[in-house]
Amino acid sequence: MGLLADSQEGGKGSSWGGGGVISSLIRRKQVDSVHAKSSGHQLAKALSVPHLIAIGVGSTIGAGVYILVGTVAREHSGPALTISFLIAGIAAALSAFCYAELASRCPSAGSAYHYSYICVGEGVAWLIGWALILEYTIGGAAVARGISPNLALLFGGGNSLPAIIARQHIPGLNIVVDPCAAILVFIVTGLLCVGIKESTQAQVIVTTANVCAMIFVIIAGGYLGFTSGWAGYELPTGYFPFGVDGMLAGSATVFFAYIGFDSVASTAEEVKNPQRDLPLGIGASLFLCCALYMMVSVVVVGLVPYYAMDPDTPISSAFASHGMQWAAYIITVGAITALCSTLLGAILPQPRILMAMARDGLLPPFFSEVNISTQVPMKGTIVTGIGAAILAFIMDVSQLAGMVSVGTLLAFTMVAISVLILRYVPPDEVPLPSSLQGSIDSVSLEYGRSGQGSNGERSKVKVGTSMDDDKPLLVKEDASDILNEENRRKIAGWTIMLTCVGAFLLTYAASNLALPRSLRFSLCGVGGTLLLSGLIVLTCIDQDDARHSFGHTGGFICPFVPLLPIACILINIYLLINLGTATWARVSIWLIIGVLVYVFYGRTHSSLRHAVYVPATHADEIYNSSVSSVA
Repeated sequence: MGLLADSQEGGKGSSWGGGGVISSLIRRKQVDSVHAKSSGHQLAKALSVPHLIAIGVGSTIGAGVYILVGTVAREHSGPALTISFLIAGIAAALSAFCYAELASRCPSAGSAYHYSYICVGEGVAWLIGWALILEYTIGGAAVARGISPNLALLFGGGNSLPAIIARQHIPGLNIVVDPCAAILVFIVTGLLCVGIKESTQAQVIVTTANVCAMIFVIIAGGYLGFTSGWAGYELPTGYFPFGVDGMLAGSATVFFAYIGFDSVASTAEEVKNPQRDLPLGIGASLFLCCALYMMVSVVVVGLVPYYAMDPDTPISSAFASHGMQWAAYIITVGAITALCSTLLGAILPQPRILMAMARDGLLPPFFSEVNISTQVPMKGTIVTGIGAAILAFIMDVSQLAGMVSVGTLLAFTMVAISVLILRYVPPDEVPLPSSLQGSIDSVSLEYGRSGQGSNGERSKVKVGTSMDDDKPLLVKEDASDILNEENRRKIAGWTIMLTCVGAFLLTYAASNLALPRSLRFSLCGVGGTLLLSGLIVLTCIDQDDARHSFGHTGGFICPFVPLLPIACILINIYLLINLGTATWARVSIWLIIGVLVYVFYGRTHSSLRHAVYVPATHADEIYNSSVSSVA
């Protein structure tokens, strides 16, 4: 999967570039630099920390929380729902830490796709990007379909909307169309086309309204609880009626309520100060979401015993039981604004992922065009809006909602793996355009004449292209310590790969109760051994010194490496495996289509197909040489 690609002797380009499908899967791109961004129109640098917090909170807190608290409390957690939200928030924070480091080091559009392309390889990056396209399309359509019932409820009932925008059943086709959902998607699409600053200001407004509704629930519910007694906490079953296992099962369920903060990373190219603002935006939005979730759950499960909660309208029914039926209107407004902010957050990232993939040649250049006046990828935004609007209009996407989680959890997993790669085996070669071959030869000749390494010892300088099997690439090999460094990189690369295998075996065996008992215990033992051994080995060996200069320096550094990324990988793989066979069957169809698109288009149009790979330490020198020769 590209984990060991850096261990190839001499950095031979033939294994990276060229014609084979397998070789194309492991080629990696360079962190976008001033050289890479010197051409073409760029996105507007308009976002600051408050904008990022609004995007993160708005994308994360959907209307589901207004229903989720009742379902999870009744079936899993009981009064311990608050602890379930806390544990899920901590688990989400593991991914947030990984995102924060990569977003500050590699602040370009594309989010997890971009990080995977830099650290893992083109094949994995393509699948991540393809899965994210599915996630945001279905996610946007599903959110839009949920707005019209809430609007109808606000105005008096299921049939209160005007016929022209109300849901209609088409007998011949046996489908229910939702004009209101499609109209809302087009409105959001138009808003996003106006500009990132304007659309983010709208996001701030609707997110603020949603947060105000949640604050009303917290304050009014707290007042009711203190005046009438916390009936939900005075139960003979205690605080853990379903045991600790039930509370942990509730944590796995509510974890998906934290999905959405990754939308912040997709706007990295539009942030004024990404090294500072991106980590703050990601961390602050996740903290606010966790705090709001916990406070709402504390109030709701205290007002009504968990077993008496209405699974469909838990918060409204809790207030109604205390004589505050009118509170349902405020809660409904909160649900509508939550859905609107989530719709903005669902459609916003996809055009930027399409743009990043098109810049790399994996999708048609149509998607990479940035409008001159608005400085947004307008064509990609329009295509995204049309696709989401069609799905929202004709299709009940609630059955496909599980597919949204696949893209997110895959992205979370690959981001954690990318952090491990960045720390232990960062790419030591970078791809340069073949047009710079003359500058590469010039720099190679200069080092060849000097014949000396930086420490005064004899060194070798080799030069070649990514299309030439017989010529190795430009590489300067110092005689000292090369063998130890290569061995360290090989050990680290294999350890990262085996750690991921161990996490998969452990979670698969633990989740699959249908396996024979002896086989389950054997797989758990093997997986646990690989996982624990990987953690010990990565803790004991040194991290790569190149990590200090990789990408854009001076930003956030993920703490507790390797423990934190490995825990993140374990949690996300466990959640992926437990999504269910039906969800994976549907996702597999989409991924197979993606493989075909990559083989017949992306591989042959990739911007790296003719790239020349050189040591990263010489990249700037080669660029400067090319500029000098032109001057």
